[in-house]
Amino acid sequence: MKKLGILAFVLVAFSSFAQNIQSEFVYEKAPFPSCHASTLAETPDALVCAWFGGTAERNKDVGIWVARKIGEKWTDPVEVANGVISSTERYPTWNPVLFQVPNKELILFYKVGPSPSEWWGELKRSFDGGKTWSAAEKLPQGIYGPIKNKPELLSDGTLLCPTSSEDDGWKVHFEMTKDWGKTWTKTNAINDGKEFSAIQPSILFLPNGDLKILCRSKNGFILSSISKDKGKTWSPLVATDLPNPNSGTDALTLKNGKHILVYNHVTKESMEWGGKRSPLNVSISDDAAHWKEIAVLESEPKMEFSYPAVIQTRDGKIHISYTWKRKLIKHVVIDLGK
Repeated sequence: MKKLGILAFVLVAFSSFAQNIQSEFVYEKAPFPSCHASTLAETPDALVCAWFGGTAERNKDVGIWVARKIGEKWTDPVEVANGVISSTERYPTWNPVLFQVPNKELILFYKVGPSPSEWWGELKRSFDGGKTWSAAEKLPQGIYGPIKNKPELLSDGTLLCPTSSEDDGWKVHFEMTKDWGKTWTKTNAINDGKEFSAIQPSILFLPNGDLKILCRSKNGFILSSISKDKGKTWSPLVATDLPNPNSGTDALTLKNGKHILVYNHVTKESMEWGGKRSPLNVSISDDAAHWKEIAVLESEPKMEFSYPAVIQTRDGKIHISYTWKRKLIKHVVIDLGK
């Protein structure tokens, strides 16, 4: 795979956070022209990336594609799931989310259906690190699985899935499973979809044991909420200081307790000239409330760089994947040092 090189920071202050950034495309050629909504997971022997690809979002030929990075090379994309119901009925697939069960299988969550207001959840399992996959398992009615961003494994063995619905306004809720997707419980929506329209939360861990979410919204800002009981109940959503142009974000609590956020820092003013999903920014925080920019991954005006996914691998490096102009999936590695 051809590397795009090492990107240097423009501001000297940034060097205290990151030693270098490396970037590459997950693939250069594929049997589909359009892609979106990537996700990442680290297996015992590879980095795995999944996304949806087809002629265009919402089209019936859109399936879930997977590539694995072995050493320095990505495997060719392979379609591992689609919305084929019968010889005459097919639906688009949406928003894959990968989760590596500790010492067990790799789970691929995804959605199937004509639109986000009508889709349903399915999952597949891989017992060989993403090389082969089980038959699809349809999730119970009303359970979608993690809607865009990765689930988090809590200390009591609960896999907490941040999710949302779009059939009656944009509402956030949470789904829980203790047996890796075989049985489920869920919370009520934490918002009414009227004052705040929120979807696609990501989960952060605070030092006092609380959980915090950051959400995409239609309100012009990233929204947040706090849970003091491991995700069962949540405080009312509030607007943060960070802008959001109705675009997906992702966030992560690092092993050292700091927090990373990847998002489009696009204000309402910049939206007027078409910069809806550019630039794509990375910020860091000590407290998940006050953020400092450490990198701008993309900044070409009027282009789309969106739907980031972020994880931290065993070696401490930060991996980010995102949609590049709806044509390719880009992979970035950030080394923050010690």
